[in-house]
Amino acid sequence: MAFINPKTREVQIKIVYYGPGRGGKTTNLEYIYKKFNERIKTEMVSLKTHGDRTLFFDFLPFDVGRIMGYDIRVQLYTVPGQVKYDSTRKLVLRGVDGIVFVADCMAIVRKKNMLSLKNLYENLSGYNRSIFKIPLVMQYNKIDLADEGIPLLSPQTLDRDLNAQLKAPSFVASAIKGYNVIKTMKKIIMLTMPTIQGQLR
Repeated sequence: MAFINPKTREVQIKIVYYGPGRGGKTTNLEYIYKKFNERIKTEMVSLKTHGDRTLFFDFLPFDVGRIMGYDIRVQLYTVPGQVKYDSTRKLVLRGVDGIVFVADCMAIVRKKNMLSLKNLYENLSGYNRSIFKIPLVMQYNKIDLADEGIPLLSPQTLDRDLNAQLKAPSFVASAIKGYNVIKTMKKIIMLTMPTIQGQLR
């Protein structure tokens, strides 16, 4: 649920990047942070765990403007991908307004993608939230690795594995090169808008 501050006329939207370890969640946020540094209102905070990180920062989005007299502020979070940090992942999901699921295109990670999506479903259920009702965008990351001859899953295979029932918008992407990183982020922000408007009424 978005945090609404009537005094400052501001709405804070929480968007979480979720997915398997080393899939590109952190790289997405680092690219956004560098690209839109002038819009970032806080330092990017990185909480390091062994071999993994949780990142978050606030920024003022573009192309959104004011909604019903309120300014929109977006909080972007990543979660640690490793299974042993599940309690942290669940904690970061508290109060989430929208989710970007960052899947890894590498063929060897196919099972980890599916297990991570199942874990997302379970952790949302713990808050009585449905993965079918929350704004969600799928990102199929690391397509740039095709240039290096690394076996990748096709977008069609990833859709069958992860998105056949959810039918969420999906983007192939290269977080390290910035390809479709901003498009993914804009899409999830726009998907959250109707629920925010509902809360302001």
